[in-house]
Amino acid sequence: MISDKKHIQQLAALLQQKGISDVVISPGSRNGPMIHTFSGSGLFNCRTVVDERSAAYFALGLAQANKKPVVIVCSSGTATLNYAPAVAEAFYLKVPLVVITADRPEYWIDQGENQCINQKGIYSNFVKKEYQLPLGETETELWQAANEINQCLNISLSGQPAPVHINVPLEEPLHQLADIDLPVVIEINEPQNIPAIDADLTQKLVDEINNSKKIVILAGQQNANKELDTLLTAFAKKTGAVVLKEHLSNLNSTQFCGNIDTMMAAILNDKVEDFQADLLISFGGHFVSKSLKQFLRKNKACAHWHLSPANDYYDTYQSLTRVIQADAASFFSHLHSKIFTQESPYFQRWKNKEEEVIGLQNKYVETLPFSDLKVTLELARRIPEYSDLHLGNSTPVRYALLANFNTTIRFYGNRGTSGIDGSLSTAVGFASVSEKLNTVLIGDLSFFYDSNALWNNYVGKNLRIVVINNGGGNIFSLIKGPGESPAFKQYFYAENKYSAAGIAQTFGLDYLCADNETNLNTALNDLYHPGRKKPTILEIFTDAEVNTNTFRGLFNFVKQ
Repeated sequence: MISDKKHIQQLAALLQQKGISDVVISPGSRNGPMIHTFSGSGLFNCRTVVDERSAAYFALGLAQANKKPVVIVCSSGTATLNYAPAVAEAFYLKVPLVVITADRPEYWIDQGENQCINQKGIYSNFVKKEYQLPLGETETELWQAANEINQCLNISLSGQPAPVHINVPLEEPLHQLADIDLPVVIEINEPQNIPAIDADLTQKLVDEINNSKKIVILAGQQNANKELDTLLTAFAKKTGAVVLKEHLSNLNSTQFCGNIDTMMAAILNDKVEDFQADLLISFGGHFVSKSLKQFLRKNKACAHWHLSPANDYYDTYQSLTRVIQADAASFFSHLHSKIFTQESPYFQRWKNKEEEVIGLQNKYVETLPFSDLKVTLELARRIPEYSDLHLGNSTPVRYALLANFNTTIRFYGNRGTSGIDGSLSTAVGFASVSEKLNTVLIGDLSFFYDSNALWNNYVGKNLRIVVINNGGGNIFSLIKGPGESPAFKQYFYAENKYSAAGIAQTFGLDYLCADNETNLNTALNDLYHPGRKKPTILEIFTDAEVNTNTFRGLFNFVKQ
């Protein structure tokens, strides 16, 4: 049984025909026709998540794991606003969500009707296309709607994937059902091919590469890609290019340079111009390292190319000279056979600096007290091979930059907008369809903020949540400014005196804790024991002042 609303039938039919089958529903009445149709047709994998904010982040994680769009469906009013943070994150993280919001008919807008706000254009800054279905169901209106829905769904996947929004005004009655199949609707397809780099441009690029003695390639956040890893390694060896990457780049060649934050600190004591690039090539998403961004903005490359299938004009380093519409693997494959092989003292200069920094860091951590940094380094050593690791924002993602993880680990994080509000929900959605062990490394404020992530029936037994509880927002004592303010403790640090134990009990998760190195060793053995079959929270208590001194001490040690 499905809704008798023809627009809803048609919308569901087109989603099904385009292979979009995962639907995350938040309960409501106004969205009843969509609920009836998606669940009643038997053609969709429907999940229920009550909290709309958490539901949208859950869907984001699900879309990342399945590598295809996920539908989110909510009622009208503030429910639609609660989707906004995750829609913005998906937009900047380039994840396709199909956002379907129920609405009152337009004649009820601003007329004092219940659960009624102006929903047209509500996500306009964070979607590639938006469309409001008509109320009427004439043949012409259904034809027009089918055309627009086709465009929305195609656009969500063309170029760089991104969310789209379909707003659905609905008149009562909302819950009349029909015992029929979904209709057959004409599906409009469009090519997804990215245009090839033409011969003239190819020659210009080859000439510039061959004439550049100091090339830096920035590999931003992306999913793991073995082909790209191989192609980029070969390209770097041939050109002498320096490839800078973070864990979220998911690249593992020993040819590349990590340890970026500590390297930047050490480079400040050298002749900075020796590390300045002639040519900068960037691709992928955001970089975490603020010091790298500052270095590249202050010491600008002569030329900066950004590779983007969607032609995004990302001028992060204020030196952009060319946008190349290509994905990274195609670009490096296309140019590899056409460029010269050349020796590069520039590459060796960077590698020597990295080796020096690693040596200094290893010496520093030998006497490290129990702290966030110590915990992160130990987790990096103990997390099982072939795991997925989800990094929370603020301090966890930054501490992870200082640790060396097994090369089989795959990294994820909400670095599109870098908020703390949905890291756990995203990880729960991802883990719900993953066959791997999924670990979440998250801070205490971020965990409590998003604890509704555990309020659903899809928290997998493969989920391990490591909460570093340092009693508040320790990030603000690590960066310059807030720590020196009289308002620091109450308004920046936001002291937290709560424990995750009660939340674990409420949602039926196992709970472990540690507050020293011995307890941590025991807890990690327990957390990652092969016999553990339940989702588990490990809460680790650290001292904020020790954390601050330890973190700052590392960078002072490297600088000196």
